[in-house]
Amino acid sequence: MKKIIYAVMLPLVVVSGLVFANREIKNETSKKSASKPLSAAERKAALKKWEATPDGINYKKWEASPEGKKVYAGEAKIRKHLRAFTNMEAVVTSLSLPPGSRLGFGVMVRINGDDYILSFGPEKSDKNSLNFKNEFQQLRGLKVNDEIVIRSHNVSHAPKYSYPIISGDYVEQESKIIYKRAPRKGGC
Repeated sequence: MKKIIYAVMLPLVVVSGLVFANREIKNETSKKSASKPLSAAERKAALKKWEATPDGINYKKWEASPEGKKVYAGEAKIRKHLRAFTNMEAVVTSLSLPPGSRLGFGVMVRINGDDYILSFGPEKSDKNSLNFKNEFQQLRGLKVNDEIVIRSHNVSHAPKYSYPIISGDYVEQESKIIYKRAPRKGGC
């Protein structure tokens, strides 16, 4: 009986030791990698290295394509409003994002004749229950062709999407605020 117990316990001890040792190695490497930021020359070299990868090559092709140029032109049209955090008048064109989207909750809008993705990010669950918070509740009341006013600090793009992606920071409808992003905790 003792031999059986030892035979079962020995592999458990060995496996536990390996798992614990592997965890410590991962912790040490993560501390080392986050210790100092890259210099400008190192960043430029890393970018050149990435551009030579298949993903980098595909990204460069997308940038040069008519679709990529259209996305960049759309970004340029609203850049002045983003820098100044001023109002942009928009019309809701769709209540859902493009198929396969992984941007969280959002809607499609048209600003000055160009289409954009207005993304608000993932929905956060309430810590005390399994229900989702109602932070997007008023936004869910929007309908196609509703006129809204948007303010944002950020626009981005990705080859996966045919539209620029505006981060929704502030939305009002009929002079009533229906969404305002909460400021980040412990940061700028």
